[in-house]
Amino acid sequence: MKKLALLLTILIIASFLRLYNLTDLPPGLYPDEAMNGNNALEARATGHWKVFYPENNGREGLFINIQGLFLAVLGNQPWALRLPSAIFGILTVLGIYFLTKELFQEWPKKDLGFKMSRAEKLALLAAFFIAVSFWHINFSRIGFRAIMAPLLLTWGIYLLIRAFRKPHWFAPIIAGFIYGLGLHTYIAYRATPLLIVICFWLMVRKYGWEPVLRIGFIFTVIAFLTFLPLGLYFWENPAEFFGRTTQVSVFNSPAPLKNLGENILKTAGMFNFSGDWNWRHNIAGRPLLFWPVGILFLVSIFYGVYLVFRGFIISNLRSLISKQIPNPDNNNRQNFIILLAWLVIAGLPVIVSNEGLPHALRAILMAPPVFIIAAFGGISAYEFLKQHWSRSSSVIGCLFVAVLVVESFYSYFITWGKNPNVQGAFSADYIQIGRTLNSLPKELPKYVVIQAGGGLVRGIPMPSQTVMFITDSFTSEKQKTKNITYLLPGQENQIPANEKNYIAYIK
Repeated sequence: MKKLALLLTILIIASFLRLYNLTDLPPGLYPDEAMNGNNALEARATGHWKVFYPENNGREGLFINIQGLFLAVLGNQPWALRLPSAIFGILTVLGIYFLTKELFQEWPKKDLGFKMSRAEKLALLAAFFIAVSFWHINFSRIGFRAIMAPLLLTWGIYLLIRAFRKPHWFAPIIAGFIYGLGLHTYIAYRATPLLIVICFWLMVRKYGWEPVLRIGFIFTVIAFLTFLPLGLYFWENPAEFFGRTTQVSVFNSPAPLKNLGENILKTAGMFNFSGDWNWRHNIAGRPLLFWPVGILFLVSIFYGVYLVFRGFIISNLRSLISKQIPNPDNNNRQNFIILLAWLVIAGLPVIVSNEGLPHALRAILMAPPVFIIAAFGGISAYEFLKQHWSRSSSVIGCLFVAVLVVESFYSYFITWGKNPNVQGAFSADYIQIGRTLNSLPKELPKYVVIQAGGGLVRGIPMPSQTVMFITDSFTSEKQKTKNITYLLPGQENQIPANEKNYIAYIK
């Protein structure tokens, strides 16, 4: 009961931090979010739901289609576009708990007076760390499709590993389906088949070939069939597969190796030293991890690297002597192989890009292993305190938890939420333009001049998407119905001088 009570408390904290004041924060609506909404509204109106929406550099359709269902119930409100993200963020916290517990369920228990196993404590702490992380809270409150990627990969790998430990014919089917859905979320997810291969390799070493061939076959077939609709689209439109990746690739730069090295350093340093400078993604420049969690992450990752490479050397020496493939030295080594591989593979799409690094959004798929690794250090530190300062360990632990909760609330809702830069980062003034247009009589001609630059969508610059979403005037038919005309700079001469009208400017 204590374990369940703690897990529920963590989920309540996670839910509060992701749902509280969602109607007002983030302010405004960034045009990329609005583009999702406009595609969803058009799909609802036409019944033409897509697996891939090619506009705005191309986006997988799953998240947008889900947003469309929320808009059908809640209307054209910015928070309706963001509510799915909040729900997916909460479910990710729960998934981190189950994945961590499954990975470390064979971690030997220390007799320190605990009623819970070390795996259960570790799982609760990992879930708590991501629950109170500004990094994850922030993207759980924005209408970007990337938030689904860590959710589906976390649950997919958890169910896959569990399918080996508790074989059931239905388990790999569910695991393959959930993992395959992830390929419909975010371009960075397409690197994760490498992680699945590593998981299969470790399962061979632990369970042998027979269960891996059986479970792996079912998992792979179901994942492939789940991905197939999107795969067929890419087969017919191969240029869409890479999207903007080729445009911003480090390999298109004059000094690719130098830039790649710099990108690795920036990405590695964003957790503890210098984070994303985009106010939409972060408190500009602040490390992605609150410093106590960051220290635990650093210590644990060094331990994990040591454990993996020490085990690798010992394993190969034994192989030379016995001419047999040995089992992993211990379960923690296998777990760290998965977690470190996850970090590296999820980091590949980040470091090969030459745009806006360090990039918190593009790195969101790295979040699950980051917080599991940090939690490993947290439990180890607590056990050390419990063993040497047992009287004060509980007080220190409770104080640490309280500080993280307060810090997460203050960082997001006060430090970030009340910073004037955030208003501009989410185009808050565009919302007001849209609401003003909605308040005007339908028969009054309304002209919107887009002076802000941006990529063109159906001949109109991207910044107009926010106004289009609020006024439901994305399509030409809706623009006629709403009596709204969108104009580019220099087209103002199309506004009749002898009629009463209203003119708005998007700057």
